[in-house]
Amino acid sequence: MEFPPLGDRTCLYQTAQLDAVLDQMAWQAAGFLTAKEHIMIVGILRRGAPLAEMLHARLMRNFKLARMDLMNLQIKRYADDLTLLYPETKLTENNQHASLDLTNTTVLVVDDVMYRGHSMLRAVEYLARKQAAEIRTAVLVDRGANKLPVRIDIAGVRLDVAPTDIIECNVPPYETEFKIDLLKPTIN
Repeated sequence: MEFPPLGDRTCLYQTAQLDAVLDQMAWQAAGFLTAKEHIMIVGILRRGAPLAEMLHARLMRNFKLARMDLMNLQIKRYADDLTLLYPETKLTENNQHASLDLTNTTVLVVDDVMYRGHSMLRAVEYLARKQAAEIRTAVLVDRGANKLPVRIDIAGVRLDVAPTDIIECNVPPYETEFKIDLLKPTIN
């Protein structure tokens, strides 16, 4: 069982605020997705996947974008507490995606937090090899600490926090309440 790290926790955004943030993100995404031949919304597992589903639903409902598919990518480098799990960013390809051809497809990659950029860069590299016509990126939280050449097209919120602080995106179904917490870990 995974236990949350100890420290001072502050809720920065609650559900109603994040719903407004997602509405704004969908509005921004619609600006470059409207009139595209085919659209693929790609969520980075874990929390990027339900965020991608939320954006997909908003784009269909509010902007009548119906030619969109959903796909998830399993990419892992850090644990939720920013502990390095793998020295290289690990992408596990789903067998169903092995022959995927994204020619003439505009892709929007969605993740919860942009920290250093490793996961997003790995996703963009993978999708580029699948011949995506255009790749855009969206994150709920941009920490402003990106170290790799990955551009974020849509950032729900930007939170400049200390490198030791942890941004916790609580996203259903993984957590019960949709919110963003700031955790200042207790230093032993």
